[in-house]
Amino acid sequence: MKPIDFDDLYWDGQHYDLQNRDYVNDIPFYLRKARQYSEPILELACGTGRITIPIAEQGIDITGLDISEPMISYAKKKAKEKNVTVGWVKADCRNFKLDRKFNLIFFPFNSIAHLHDLESIKSCFSCVKMHLKDEGRFIIDIFNPCLDILIRDSSIRYPVAEYPDPNGKGTVVITENNLYDTSTQINRIKWYYKIGSEPEVMKELNMRIFYPQEIDVLLHYNGFKIEDKFGDYDETPFTSTSPKQVIVCYVNK
Repeated sequence: MKPIDFDDLYWDGQHYDLQNRDYVNDIPFYLRKARQYSEPILELACGTGRITIPIAEQGIDITGLDISEPMISYAKKKAKEKNVTVGWVKADCRNFKLDRKFNLIFFPFNSIAHLHDLESIKSCFSCVKMHLKDEGRFIIDIFNPCLDILIRDSSIRYPVAEYPDPNGKGTVVITENNLYDTSTQINRIKWYYKIGSEPEVMKELNMRIFYPQEIDVLLHYNGFKIEDKFGDYDETPFTSTSPKQVIVCYVNK
């Protein structure tokens, strides 16, 4: 399996939360699904607990798993401040073994795009199957590929985020450019951080692109049956113009 290249981007939980502070529209969806399918619940690639903690605040038994130590550490700090209980696990989503099974496992916020090769995808799906209860559900959400973004001019930078530096160094401005590799289906993104008057820093984000029929086939041939496929968190049906691929599935026996 190829290593997951997470160190470069997921280096600081405070910066991560500030970058994504306006991204909240997936939280009500996962709260609905948590209530629908019941606890216990496992979130893969939980990061700083952006979704995990709001679910735990509702008294729901949830475990958050992530490979990044800075993300997990910051998630623990946030949960402690909010006085909520979460089972945090630092582990690779392709190779984990927990002592319980779950009614719901979800892999949100495009995180599956960090799995770049077939072996990684198969290993992750195998771990999910081992940890799902008999009637359990597995949910993935990944963007619906936008060709306009993939083929845009790699010499041009585009705005990503702007927020106050958590360490008081001024304003953080992030811009990006990207170059899509058609042979691997990996979009090679560079994020440029300008923090106050400090020199600019570049960090890499490599995201595998999953086309709609492709992700459906990968789930099918790894033993899952798709129950629903939505085009966004409002649960509207998936179409070619949908911004998201939100897939609810279960183990096909």
